[in-house]
Amino acid sequence: MTLTATRTILDEAHASGRGVGAFNVVHLETAEALAGAAEAAGLPVILQLSENCIRYHGALDPIALATLAIADASTARVAVHLDHAEDPGLALRAIDRGFGSVMYDGAKLDFADNVATTRRVVAHADSAGVLVEAELGEIGGKDGAHAHGVRTDPDEAARFVAETGIGALAVAVGSSHAMTERTAAIDLGLIARLARAVRVPLVLHGSSGVPDETIVRGIHSGLTKINVSTHLNAAFTGAIREYLSRYPAAVDSRSYVAAGRDAVQREAARLLSLFASTTKENG
Repeated sequence: MTLTATRTILDEAHASGRGVGAFNVVHLETAEALAGAAEAAGLPVILQLSENCIRYHGALDPIALATLAIADASTARVAVHLDHAEDPGLALRAIDRGFGSVMYDGAKLDFADNVATTRRVVAHADSAGVLVEAELGEIGGKDGAHAHGVRTDPDEAARFVAETGIGALAVAVGSSHAMTERTAAIDLGLIARLARAVRVPLVLHGSSGVPDETIVRGIHSGLTKINVSTHLNAAFTGAIREYLSRYPAAVDSRSYVAAGRDAVQREAARLLSLFASTTKENG
């Protein structure tokens, strides 16, 4: 099966009131695991490459080309997305490379600058049929949209979507990145108000710190795209620790990395099924 457009996956989920998983690729093994999870669950998935991941691999092409190839070869519906690019130039390169969507993150800018730069990315993306996700916290939120206490204002969100033409909006509703404990509370009332204020799919970043039942309630309230990274990284690392504890003499990295890949595949398949089986209360 060829690559699936992110817009197709998101629009279908949004229209049906369901959630869809968007999971971060860290290296080749996680890309393989995530495509395998979609195949096992019989559901679409969005594979995400962050600016940090690309920096780790030294350049866009090595990890991008590998991820695109895995997505293209999968029997599942797989889209490839650029996550959290604060460099608009990187977003433009990902569009040209064949990504189905890009996230330009201008949340640290003031409102006017965020709008202007996001519009430039959207103009380039529209010519290639690529969806743009952007992020909005509070006006002038210099610590970004996921700083403690920052929340997205529904009126500003509606204005931002209208002025930029983006296809998905990442919102600040109480989650935080890189949480290793699933204890975060999200503002369900605010999510519902945001869903009424804008017509594009809403994206929850920092979902690793949010318990399953709270994510389910968030989808009920209006979330569509659920981003998960740290939680799956923990599954990968935990499986490797367990393998090496059982087999301390192991020296072939493929043996223990395969254990990590299998753990990510199992957990990602579970999350995909959880998100897709949840519908909005008014859906």
